[in-house]
Amino acid sequence: MKIPPRTWRTLTRLVRDVSFLALGVPLHLAMGVVLFIAFGLAWKTVEGRDGNAPVALAIVLVLAAFCVPGLTATQYWRFRTLLGIGIRRSGRHRPWRRIGYHCLAGVVLGTLEGIVVGLLLTGVVASLATVWVYALPWQWRIEHLGYSTRAVYVSLAGLLVLLAVPGAAAALVRLESRVGPALLGPGGKEDLARRVQDLTESRAGAVDAADAERRRIERDLHDGAQQRLVSLALNLGLARATLVDLPPEAREVMDAAHREAMEAIEELNDLVRGLHPAVLDELGLDAALSGLAARAPLPVRLRADLPRRPAPAVEAVAYFVVSEALANVAKHAREATRADVTVTLLGGILRVVIVDDGLGGADPLGGSGLTGLAQRVRSVDGTFRMSSPVGGPTMVSVELPCQS
Repeated sequence: MKIPPRTWRTLTRLVRDVSFLALGVPLHLAMGVVLFIAFGLAWKTVEGRDGNAPVALAIVLVLAAFCVPGLTATQYWRFRTLLGIGIRRSGRHRPWRRIGYHCLAGVVLGTLEGIVVGLLLTGVVASLATVWVYALPWQWRIEHLGYSTRAVYVSLAGLLVLLAVPGAAAALVRLESRVGPALLGPGGKEDLARRVQDLTESRAGAVDAADAERRRIERDLHDGAQQRLVSLALNLGLARATLVDLPPEAREVMDAAHREAMEAIEELNDLVRGLHPAVLDELGLDAALSGLAARAPLPVRLRADLPRRPAPAVEAVAYFVVSEALANVAKHAREATRADVTVTLLGGILRVVIVDDGLGGADPLGGSGLTGLAQRVRSVDGTFRMSSPVGGPTMVSVELPCQS
């Protein structure tokens, strides 16, 4: 006989819920028994009838305090194993929440669990009343005529109770799945702090992964496409120098191809440096910024005070900020003739300041790349500030946190 899938799922869920509730009865009511004993001892202490009651009360309370961590760990296991609910441990913060669960909510829940489990056992026994009756001696059946009718009524009542048990068990399990994690798990502030920490760590991992991907692309371009273009340019230059008897039209085509190859190499070099320059890893931020200032289309005065190297991710962000800011000065700063770049590492803060002598009026929302700069800085918990009054000067200030 094959059980229908829906019936099988219902039976499986009922077994899970009843097992969860049956295991919760002793765990919840154990603390209730301890509290009942403590209340009795406290009453004797108040009345003064027993001189040993205060000592016994103190011992009971100490034992109850020591039982709370064990009961909490068992509840964690019960929720995780039977319901698949992993309650995060709250450590030593706010122990009154766990004590309140075991002493107050646990007693109420244990009572409800006992009622549901008792109804299940009562329903099973009552629904089999007809079978139990026929197991009695025949003399009893002769002396108690009409037993079969009463047995049928009891069996029907037991079946009705059994029909109500799955719904009651499911409702109680849903109630416990809300109350348990709320009181045994971390509180709202702890959960928020843990969430912030998780998001910070995941964001830091994403930044590191993106930086590693840029490094990989830079290596692939430098070792692959760039080398091929250099080889092509060399071959074209060698052919142009050795083949002297070519027609003028062919020589013009070769010269144009050689110029295109050289321009492609230069553009690829700029692209590689924009992704992640190799000198940044090899010599550090100071050397990378010196090369950037030397290649800028306008005079740049660089002042760097770096007693130690910042983290690689921070170095990459600082380099990107200076590179993009100088590009913006060259493209958008009206009548700018020079730029000053100051990089200082003081304590745990790397401060980068870029100032130009243009006419100002830069708009962060005007598509000048300043929005991208701010987003890049915020990716490492940095702060981005810009001042660009009409008439100038324009100043971009960035502060990046650096771990010691």
